[in-house]
Amino acid sequence: MQRLTQKIIVMGLGYIGLPTASMLATKGHTVLGVDINEEAVATINSGRIHIIEPDLDILVRSAVNSGNLKASTVPEEGDTFIIAVPTPFKAVDGNPKAPDLSYVESATRTIAPFLREGNLIILESTSPVGTTELIHRLVLESRPELEGKIHAAHCPERVLPGHILRELVDNDRIIGGTSKAAIAKAKELYKTFCNGAILETDSRTAELSKLVENSFRDVNIAFANELSLICDELGVNVWETIALANRHPRVNILQPGPGVGGHCIAVDPWFIVSSAPAQSRLIRTAREVNDAKPHWVVEKVRAKAARFREPVIGCLGLTFKANIDDMRESPSFDIVKDLLGQDIGTVMACDPNVQPHKVDFPLHSLKDVLKRADILVVLVDHDEFKEIDLETIKDKVVIDTKGVLR
Repeated sequence: MQRLTQKIIVMGLGYIGLPTASMLATKGHTVLGVDINEEAVATINSGRIHIIEPDLDILVRSAVNSGNLKASTVPEEGDTFIIAVPTPFKAVDGNPKAPDLSYVESATRTIAPFLREGNLIILESTSPVGTTELIHRLVLESRPELEGKIHAAHCPERVLPGHILRELVDNDRIIGGTSKAAIAKAKELYKTFCNGAILETDSRTAELSKLVENSFRDVNIAFANELSLICDELGVNVWETIALANRHPRVNILQPGPGVGGHCIAVDPWFIVSSAPAQSRLIRTAREVNDAKPHWVVEKVRAKAARFREPVIGCLGLTFKANIDDMRESPSFDIVKDLLGQDIGTVMACDPNVQPHKVDFPLHSLKDVLKRADILVVLVDHDEFKEIDLETIKDKVVIDTKGVLR
């Protein structure tokens, strides 16, 4: 019979792994978090955090002080192994957006020697359909004696950066197992900290469901971003247009921006396209619309900069969304890097949530940017930017991709 509390090994201590490990530890489980980043491991063991997420510092400190959470660069034997590592892109046969499962495969091979009969492997990383089955096969390649004796499930994370701790507890959770026993084991574990409904299915359906969730968002954002291009061409205010259209009881258009970023929406649709390229025409087109938006913003800046002899371009925001420090797949970051690489003027980047050592170019204070910039490019709707006094920038050229300075 499965114990109510377990020893859990969490592979990957990033934006998903660390909150999950800490939450499990505060629920009485003994948790070992594993990461290849030695500095992150040392930081966590001291009760501190290496990423920004509201209230995560409190949770980690509590988990570490309780003795239930420790971090290491190597795993140990345990009851359940959770894989929460990145699944980025790689180029394959001319496709630059093919899924890169090397981190998942490496984590699987790393834990394989520590597995024993009855263990459960949970894949939380968002992955292409069939990845959970792949993990199972990889384990059996090196540990054939575990055939029929270990379990694997996909339990995709469904949290929003900036609200991770609340959504980790309150959101419904999909449990996709490769067997009924895997589903039962995973369900029992997640019930120890999830208040949301536990939704049972097979691993392939769970994998696709997560990809579909983010593809739905991506398609709808692409519609808003395409509207912003149309409105610009026609000389119409996109924000007013959307606001008026949304007064229809069955219309709910999202807000446009400089593109789409983050570890999910900007990535996951390509996993579907890679798996079923002929059938995913709309999903591919939406990705292309959103991927093209940063280039459009850069061209808008170039056109405005041509009016000045030595323009100073102030770029407000580097993260992929407001009030966090996460720059993964951030269109704002890409725009700033693109502008820095072009000889069109002095570029001043500002982001109050990003530490200077996280980027390879200078960061400036908001005060200095507002004072010196001829052109202001709003790329992220951080709270600090919403408080800008419009009177102080009335003589500047403003390119507001988020509608912050309306």
